[in-house]
Amino acid sequence: MKSKLVLITGASRGIGHAILKHCLSEGYTVAATATSQSGVDQIQSTINQLGDGKAYQLNLTQDETITTTMGDIQSDFEQPILCLINNAGVTSDNLMLRMSVDQWSQVIDTNLTGSFKISKAVLKGMLKARWGRIVNISSIVSSIGNPGQVNYAASKAGIEAMTRCLAAEVAARNITVNCILPGYISSDMTEKINEQHKQLILDKIPMKRMGTADEIAQMVLFLLSESTNYMTGQKLIIDGGMYMS
Repeated sequence: MKSKLVLITGASRGIGHAILKHCLSEGYTVAATATSQSGVDQIQSTINQLGDGKAYQLNLTQDETITTTMGDIQSDFEQPILCLINNAGVTSDNLMLRMSVDQWSQVIDTNLTGSFKISKAVLKGMLKARWGRIVNISSIVSSIGNPGQVNYAASKAGIEAMTRCLAAEVAARNITVNCILPGYISSDMTEKINEQHKQLILDKIPMKRMGTADEIAQMVLFLLSESTNYMTGQKLIIDGGMYMS
């Protein structure tokens, strides 16, 4: 397993960076992307400290960048990408009446269409190897909704539907496709929420705490492992019980 090349998009911070660190610590070789040069530098620093791999700059809304980056990864590692974690995503929140078409398109193009393009780019290698793992990072918002996030929720719901359809298409080739739905996860962004609003969020979570990026990363490792050979097309909710309540 750990000789296989893992590609992680959006790995410079938050959940993506936790996934990067856990994969490296477990001995995986990792190609990881960020949209900015500073993000690439952050990723490469982590790789240099923990294991083997390389960082790349990638904008999921630019086809030429995707083509170039995927070509660079293949040249650098001379092996197919057999594990893919579609984590990269953006938000551009607003109430629907105020949301511009550009805000809608930016989020859909990055989160949903970007995941489609990267998944399509790695599929040929997986099909030839008759083995692969695709893990898509969705969000509990796709199931419960959230005011001001119609674009984000729609993109994440689309990722779940894409997960099920692709899983059915490639299951016979030993390629599994699953998605994870994180709830509220502690991050730089959640630290900026005022205490009153944070308490309102915690009141909705039976476990009375936010999750950690490491908890999501550990589930990613599980989905990459041989323990999930017979598991595909599934969504795994990690939200402290918020959805069930």
